[in-house]
Amino acid sequence: MTDFNRHPSCYRHWQLQIDGDVAHLRMNVDPAFPFKPGYELKLNSYDLGVDMELADSIQRLRFEHPEVKALVVGSGQERAFCAGANIWMLAESTHPFKVNFCKFTNETRLSLEDYSHNSGVKSLCAVNAACAGGGYELALACDEIHLVDDSNSAVSLPEVPLLAVLPGTGGLTRLVDKRKVRRDRADVFCTMAEGMRGKKAVAWGLVDAAWKKSQFADKVNARAKELAAQAPAKAQKGIVLEPIHAKVDGNAYKYEYVQCVVDADARKATLTIHAPQGPQPQDGAAYEQAGCRSWALQCWRELDDALLQLRFDHEEVGLIVLQTRGDRAAILQVEKDLFAHRSHWLVNEVLLHMARVLRRFDLMARSTYALVDGDACMAGAFLELTLACDRVYMLDDDKVQAVVGPLSAGLLPMSHGLTRLQNRFLAQPEHAAKLATAQPTLAAAEADEQGLCTYLLDPVDWEDDVRIALEERVSLSPDALTGMEASLRFGGAENCDSKIFGRLSAWQNWIFTRPNATGDEGALTRYGAPESAKFDWRRT
Repeated sequence: MTDFNRHPSCYRHWQLQIDGDVAHLRMNVDPAFPFKPGYELKLNSYDLGVDMELADSIQRLRFEHPEVKALVVGSGQERAFCAGANIWMLAESTHPFKVNFCKFTNETRLSLEDYSHNSGVKSLCAVNAACAGGGYELALACDEIHLVDDSNSAVSLPEVPLLAVLPGTGGLTRLVDKRKVRRDRADVFCTMAEGMRGKKAVAWGLVDAAWKKSQFADKVNARAKELAAQAPAKAQKGIVLEPIHAKVDGNAYKYEYVQCVVDADARKATLTIHAPQGPQPQDGAAYEQAGCRSWALQCWRELDDALLQLRFDHEEVGLIVLQTRGDRAAILQVEKDLFAHRSHWLVNEVLLHMARVLRRFDLMARSTYALVDGDACMAGAFLELTLACDRVYMLDDDKVQAVVGPLSAGLLPMSHGLTRLQNRFLAQPEHAAKLATAQPTLAAAEADEQGLCTYLLDPVDWEDDVRIALEERVSLSPDALTGMEASLRFGGAENCDSKIFGRLSAWQNWIFTRPNATGDEGALTRYGAPESAKFDWRRT
């Protein structure tokens, strides 16, 4: 079991400092402590362990330090800002790990952007030295990039010329979609292994400012204070995020509200999630008092951990079977209270966290089937999870109900900005709007009529039909399914976020298996060796 819990007191690779309303997050990677033995993390290069700490620090800033109004991301090393993802780690990793690592790091960078867009905390990246590959991708996730103007400091995306792969966590997409760098200039930049420095980097839109070394610290600090002055006030004291731990019982992960049972032989995992039990906070002050133990935060942190366990520790599980349990009225009351007090800083962060976990579920490279039986709790955010699945199997029974909650109208958006109702009913936007507004309670047959299930099954046929459906799914090619699901899940127009993940799923999956990158004579395999890579020159 992979432990995704981290804490600033035990960080090995990052230094978090709170200076009034400005937070400083400095990357200072200890080369002797890689996530797995076998390589050194030189020049502030990173691996999964480094990015776990980054993800934890952003999460803690959101919940534990609401007094922070601006964030400066920098380096604790003079000779390197960040050399990007560790090449030796990538060369030695399995293909699924490579892609899942890229996905995790991008989700972390998206959380940094979400921190700016929805929590109001702007970020400034202070690039004090060479900044390459994934290091520049981290900079691109910040609102502003400030660069030292000297002979050593440059930004670069050297993956294409050096490794025959791509900036795997969204570098190309952020370059043209977010920073709106001209296509021809982006083409030149991405084929320059040495990158670009100083005033030219500013002129091309690759960074926002370049300062002489003697001015750099003062200019960065002054700009951070300006950004902090523009941010809204929230609170002076946050809550403490306690670790999330599952009790491992054989093939089962058991949390308080979430249970994940892995059937390795059948290549499936059953994910059962429970609605709140007992009294829950009713306003912002009560949420502050409850800390991290409220259902709306605890359950969704547990679900997030379970999804990461499946992603990294169970590569052969191809199908996630979703079951929801509990009191529909209880979950709907929690959501009504969250909606009513969404302007409170902590309630806002809880809602944003729920949305991020749902998006992680959307992006699982596994088939997802929801089983809505007589004990199901298809209500509110659990309805969102159900609609996120590739198929919904519903029992035709009087006990089954589907309830649209107040959060389904836009507070839990997908990566491309649509609600799951809008995504489901692209041809009928008025129907999606009606369901979101009316928030109806629908019996099984009505839910089927309204398009909320894939199959409405007779009780006599339920067990056999479900069994056959599950067995059939896991018998299909995992590669074909991954491509099919990634193409079908996000309908309608794309945005920067969905482009990043779509391209990551398709292009990284493809390029990481090509001999030009990972073959015996590929560029990634031969990196650092005296022999040059040998390419198959055919374009496909």
